[in-house]
Amino acid sequence: MSSAPQPRRRFEPIYSMAVGAGRVLFGGVLRLRPTVTGAEAIPSSGAAVLAITHFGYMDFALVEWVAWLRTRRRIRFLVTKRAADKPVVGWLLNKMRHIPVDMGAGRDAYTNAVTALQDGELLGVFPEAGVSASFTVRELKTGAVRMAAAAGVPVIPVVVWGGQFLRTKNHRASFREAYRAPIRIAFGRPTHVDTADDPVAATAALRSDLVSLLDDAQATYPLSGAGQWWQPAHLGGSAPTPDVAAARDEERRRQRAAGR
Repeated sequence: MSSAPQPRRRFEPIYSMAVGAGRVLFGGVLRLRPTVTGAEAIPSSGAAVLAITHFGYMDFALVEWVAWLRTRRRIRFLVTKRAADKPVVGWLLNKMRHIPVDMGAGRDAYTNAVTALQDGELLGVFPEAGVSASFTVRELKTGAVRMAAAAGVPVIPVVVWGGQFLRTKNHRASFREAYRAPIRIAFGRPTHVDTADDPVAATAALRSDLVSLLDDAQATYPLSGAGQWWQPAHLGGSAPTPDVAAARDEERRRQRAAGR
């Protein structure tokens, strides 16, 4: 199975400015303490789908930060249509060639994502389709493995732990919490999915890989999570259980739909 070619590196001033701002914020202002494992899985050329856990709203920027420092490559992320429709933010996302997703009609996003992969891009996907307030890996959508199979490129599981200290759901993170926060970013083994494979089974295998990487990141994290808002309930934290978090998410969706 051949991977897509590496696209010719073009000058992208907006993306370069965003990367520079991230390096100043993460490395200079916040002085984050990242520990990265498995980064050799990031291809120096060619396409791949990075399937990333989602515990904080800045996880995408943390993964790009690490990828840029190692390979100088830019990741094209799938982003919500709500963000892409905002005047300034949407303009920036468009200039960085991220791909908007309409949750109610995702065909265009799927097609654009596969095209980007066939062009040799790195694609960042959050297969949980939303931030997990329970700080556990939720059930995944099958889009990540289906796009990888269609483009003939590998899927790389990625776990980010500690990014919740920057900004997350249901908690207003403080500068004190974010300053010098330990960040764990773990890249797993790339796997190939064929178009003949069952996408549901392949997605279940991807979730198993993410859970395993997350278990290790949490077990080796240098801060005690006992009773803490950012620690999963099953590890002794005060985060909502997956069932409670799911019920709250569903209530938010109902309220949002009623407000339209």
